[in-house]
Amino acid sequence: MLYLVRHAKAGDRATWHGDDTHRPLTTKGRRQAELIAERLAWTVTGELLSSPYLRCVETLEPLATRLSATVRIDQRLTEGTGFAGTLQVLGEVPDNSVLCSHGDVIPDTLQALQRRGCHILDEPNWGKGSVWLIHRDVHGDFTEASVWPPPEV
Repeated sequence: MLYLVRHAKAGDRATWHGDDTHRPLTTKGRRQAELIAERLAWTVTGELLSSPYLRCVETLEPLATRLSATVRIDQRLTEGTGFAGTLQVLGEVPDNSVLCSHGDVIPDTLQALQRRGCHILDEPNWGKGSVWLIHRDVHGDFTEASVWPPPEV
């Protein structure tokens, strides 16, 4: 199982002044990140990888703290990069790893997985803080995906 997380709620892009890569989570987003950590902490044994954007890193930090782990930055998860890099990362990481990316990358990635034969079990949910559970077989093929909706805060 792999977990693909859309970053939690961040401040409004339109009202943010400064480099968008530094836009942080809101109070609601920090609470979503804590709830994601509570839900994943019992099962994650692999790596924690994030887009370099602050809001993605901050989404995984509570989980990293619980696991005494480090969030590793991977440029392939960056906003605007499409699905190819994310597919590469999904193919490289060990089972029970968590990747955090963006609202444009995740739908493209799930659609690419579906084109490759992965069964999408749930109605798509691309909300901030949603978590996609992606199953991989012993041959490394992605077989099915389901989604946890964003945590209610």
